[in-house]
Amino acid sequence: MNVTIYHNPSCGTSRNTLAMIRQSGEEPEIIEYLKTPPDRATLKGLIRAMGIPVRALLREKGTPYAELNLADPKWSDDELIDFMLAEPILINRPIVVTPKGTRLCRPSEAVLDLLDNPVTSFVKEDGEKVRRA
Repeated sequence: MNVTIYHNPSCGTSRNTLAMIRQSGEEPEIIEYLKTPPDRATLKGLIRAMGIPVRALLREKGTPYAELNLADPKWSDDELIDFMLAEPILINRPIVVTPKGTRLCRPSEAVLDLLDNPVTSFVKEDGEKVRRA
């Protein structure tokens, strides 16, 4: 299975998602999107594949979201994408792409539905236990 993760190694959710992918037996292509941000076409394609509104991909915490007043509904989708391209930290993560779909994996266990051999149990970095029926 071909798996790609748009990853931020400083993010616990992203690290947990990557660990679950690896424990399923897959070694994903890892794109550290802060170092190698997606281009406009790729970002728009990811949003379209996830079937989410552009605003749903904006990260508020630890970003210039408030300073840029991005909560204001005046911003168009294209303008919001411009902000994400200029400040990749505004892109929420992790985004995982597999043949089964594309998803913003928040919480990290959202990745399980995208894998051929998902783990049945996992302990997150914070000690939370994930069990899959």
